[in-house]
Amino acid sequence: MTVKEFKLPDVGEGVAEGELVSWQVSPGDTVSEGDIVAEVETDKALVEVPSRYDGTVQELFAEEGDIVPVGDVIISFEVADADEGDAAAEAPDTEGEPGDSVDDAKTDTEEAAAAETPEGRVFAPPSARKLARELGVDITEVEGTGPGGRISDADVRAHAESAEAHDETAAETAVTPGESEAPAEPTGAGVSETVSADAGPRAERDTTLAVPATRALAEELGVDIHAVPTEKTRDGEAFVEEADVRAFAERAAEPAAEAGAEAEAGAEAATAEPAREETVPYRGVRRTIGEQMATSKYTAPHVTHHDTAEIDQLVETREELKGTAEEKGIRLTYMAFVLKAVVAGLKEYPILNSELDEEEGVIRLKNYYNIGIAVATDAGLMVPVVENVDEKGLLELADEVQELATKARERSISPQEMQGGTFTITNFGAFGGEYATPIINYPETSILGLGAIEQRPVVDDGEVEAAHTLPLSLAIDHRVIDGAEAAKFTNTVKEYLAEPTKLLL
Repeated sequence: MTVKEFKLPDVGEGVAEGELVSWQVSPGDTVSEGDIVAEVETDKALVEVPSRYDGTVQELFAEEGDIVPVGDVIISFEVADADEGDAAAEAPDTEGEPGDSVDDAKTDTEEAAAAETPEGRVFAPPSARKLARELGVDITEVEGTGPGGRISDADVRAHAESAEAHDETAAETAVTPGESEAPAEPTGAGVSETVSADAGPRAERDTTLAVPATRALAEELGVDIHAVPTEKTRDGEAFVEEADVRAFAERAAEPAAEAGAEAEAGAEAATAEPAREETVPYRGVRRTIGEQMATSKYTAPHVTHHDTAEIDQLVETREELKGTAEEKGIRLTYMAFVLKAVVAGLKEYPILNSELDEEEGVIRLKNYYNIGIAVATDAGLMVPVVENVDEKGLLELADEVQELATKARERSISPQEMQGGTFTITNFGAFGGEYATPIINYPETSILGLGAIEQRPVVDDGEVEAAHTLPLSLAIDHRVIDGAEAAKFTNTVKEYLAEPTKLLL
């Protein structure tokens, strides 16, 4: 056996270190190339680190919660000597060097993932090989549809579905006269008798999409992920989230839990005392947010400009377009209109779409419009970036915002999808409230906060009447932007929101 050490690669553009959030393996575990061994938090994203070897985990060199510099050894594997020569011949040095990104490393692994088989060479990336193992598919029997016969995940699923259909046909024809056909047993992995019996009928599907963390939770709770009900889809396939798995498991456990709960309730009520203090780890996304907010607040002198837009016409326009959007499967929100109005304002006042480069002593005006949308998630605030907003229509923007927000909440968003922003919008009004003093997403120079859209009293020709209004809170870096420019920009945004038909021009 040979011991191979694996160093932490660059898990994001320009990132020098990452926090090891969780280990997915333990010493003694057997892993295959492509299996996820750890999760690393950086730049507001959770990145999965795949194994580069087939072997056995020998030692873990970092604890969960540790900050690990790029290039440090994080794990070692015992690899069979017989495999070492083949690996050296087929793959480049896989220990990783500082500056190599996870995406680059994955590409190298995919290009080298060709194994000698009796039928010849099989080209398949680690993700396809892992999926084949999960579905019980012999990778050598899968017909690849990619360039040069490369096998994709879709090829593996198609082969598995074809094989299952063949098995079902064979089983039906094998029933002899006089025998009754018994319903087939579920083919999902690890479902317990309690879950199968108590949680309702099994979902009618053979393929279920879910992120690795969701699959790990299902396995931990003994839940058949194919049996978890869901109305969510992705690429036409059922998509299950962690919340779905937990709800499914809780429904299955309710009968047993209720039986014991009443017996213990009296004793616990008499003895339990609430803790005076509790601690929550300050790490991961929460710490990243804290550090970035402190950098912004202590670097850029903030000034906040408040105003209110009257948007009765916007409310009517959105209501008229909602039906058309729904026919296309898109949920049209006010955010799409705000994005277009903001870009219109930035084009008139480009100083707000800028960055101060103190080292070179210049202000960089951005002639492109990549707008960040702050999204509240269970792990903290994330800011996906909608690129080239000026080149996209309302429905396209609404669809992209929804997709990015969903990926952020599911922790499946990539670091690249949260980089390159030039201006940020934060919608605190979704949780109530009118005005705030948002902190700039440094090194940007401005951020726009949106309050709750409500009917409020306004004065028109001396008469007080109710109108839909949208409170606006614009924070600026006062080193770069003057108050007058902030006010003019806000007035422009208000104008386009008050008369949304101008956005079509």
